[in-house]
Amino acid sequence: MAVSAEVQAARDKLKAKFENVRTGGKGTARRTKVVKHQNHTADDKQLQAQLKRLGANAIPGIEEVNMFKEDGHVIHFSAPKVQASVGSNMFAISGHAETKKLEELLPGILNQLGPDNLVNLKKIAEGFAASSGQAAGPAADNDDIPEIGENFEEVSKS
Repeated sequence: MAVSAEVQAARDKLKAKFENVRTGGKGTARRTKVVKHQNHTADDKQLQAQLKRLGANAIPGIEEVNMFKEDGHVIHFSAPKVQASVGSNMFAISGHAETKKLEELLPGILNQLGPDNLVNLKKIAEGFAASSGQAAGPAADNDDIPEIGENFEEVSKS
């Protein structure tokens, strides 16, 4: 049974590729790559130990945490685990974080906005006014107040 030249070339190429992965002679097993699994629980335990060493205590009853970034985005934690150490002026916030735009959270976080976020709030207001102005642009021409020919003061005196 004759093997075509293409098939023989492919077999030789595969044989050459796997020649270098043997650790011993011809009859030994191929080398396998050892996969190291990351264990995040050990990292979490070390973090909790360091927080305990700093004297951090859990603060219960916090429903959400918002961190405002300079570009107008907000890092939003819903139902976070908050730990604080007053003596070392440290707060640790852990939980699922989402990066959202300020517009998405706006009605509920107006009382959390400080003076540094007023610029972002003005940009949002200007963008909203511009978008509503473009949508109502042609209709605004029809809403002009019509000219009235008579003087109302003269009519009211008589």
